[in-house]
Amino acid sequence: MNFLQSLVTALGALNGNRLRSALTMLGIVIGVAAVITMVAIGSGAQQRVVQQIRSLGANLLQVQPEERRGGGYYLLTEQDAVAIAREISTVVLTAPAVQEHFRIVTGNRNWNTPVVGALPNYLEVRDWPLDAGRVFTEREAVSAAKVVLLGQRVTERLFRDGSPLGRQVRIGDIPFTVIGVLAGKGLSPFGTDQDSVAFVPMQTVKLRLQGSGHRVNPYAVDFIYVKARDARSLAQAKKQTESLLRQRHRLMSGDEDDFEVMDLSAMVLAQREAGRTLTTLLASVALVSLLVGGISIMNIMLVSVSERTREIGLRLAVGARRRDLRNQFLTEAVILCLIGSIAGIGVGVAASVAVAALAGWEVLIEPWSILLAVGFAVLVGMFFGFYPAYKASRLDPIEALRFE
Repeated sequence: MNFLQSLVTALGALNGNRLRSALTMLGIVIGVAAVITMVAIGSGAQQRVVQQIRSLGANLLQVQPEERRGGGYYLLTEQDAVAIAREISTVVLTAPAVQEHFRIVTGNRNWNTPVVGALPNYLEVRDWPLDAGRVFTEREAVSAAKVVLLGQRVTERLFRDGSPLGRQVRIGDIPFTVIGVLAGKGLSPFGTDQDSVAFVPMQTVKLRLQGSGHRVNPYAVDFIYVKARDARSLAQAKKQTESLLRQRHRLMSGDEDDFEVMDLSAMVLAQREAGRTLTTLLASVALVSLLVGGISIMNIMLVSVSERTREIGLRLAVGARRRDLRNQFLTEAVILCLIGSIAGIGVGVAASVAVAALAGWEVLIEPWSILLAVGFAVLVGMFFGFYPAYKASRLDPIEALRFE
């Protein structure tokens, strides 16, 4: 028998026991679908992390003060930011900022959101483009002008009837003019909505919203963003920033830092690696279900060999070679796995789309996961189908013809 004849014979045998064949394939269907779905969910999560890294801004460090043991925080100042930009060659820009939560009101609508007091270069440091309008000028920043840039979420909540540009909002009972709308950023890697924000000049927050007596040091800031020259110089920029701030804060060799310099991209990449490890683990567990499906195939093939003992004996008696019988049963096992794999691909893709729609989870169907699942399923079919095929080929034709 050639391969085509073995294939036709195997299909005929499987077609004669449709229900049994379908139940046998069920383990393969579930295994392939599980591999595709698990990898799609994990890959989607990793893709989301990549997008979140981009949303933070390229080559970015964040400097923030450490908490005191007795309560409160140490001080970071605008002068610290100026010194970092001036004295560290690997740093191209710094953006100090202060932040408070306020309720923004317009008409009968209001929205509680972080209000960030920043310098005009803040959006450049964060790689944050405008969707409409303009950034406040240096003159507006120095004069504590009452102008505001709104994030996408705030704009959606407060201005559903048109563009907010040129319109008035109240922040802390003080009227502000909307001069710009920020482009959408989405969720940060830490779960905060970056689009629920408003930006005003730093001096406006300090003098008009917080009040001049609110802080011990009028030059204090809540955090500083530091933009390195490129990704390769980020680690060096972090080390030099830490060294410079220790000098400026007059810390001795045994003193702990009163600040923290965070490499945001490194933190997020660590999350990504953890997600990749979890994806590999889930895919491995899903592959185990394929092994279980393979065991069920071997079990059913052994039953099939027992049921067809007289047929095997008759074929041997009329001149069939043992390798023809072995190839026939092995072909049946592989066909079961291939058909189960095709059904599993459909179920896996459908399950991935359903997860994305119902749970709001981003999924990414990877072609390599489909090839992995199908390839592993075929190998399982060959491995677990070999023993029944070998057993069929080794039957004695005389004993097989006597079998009842």
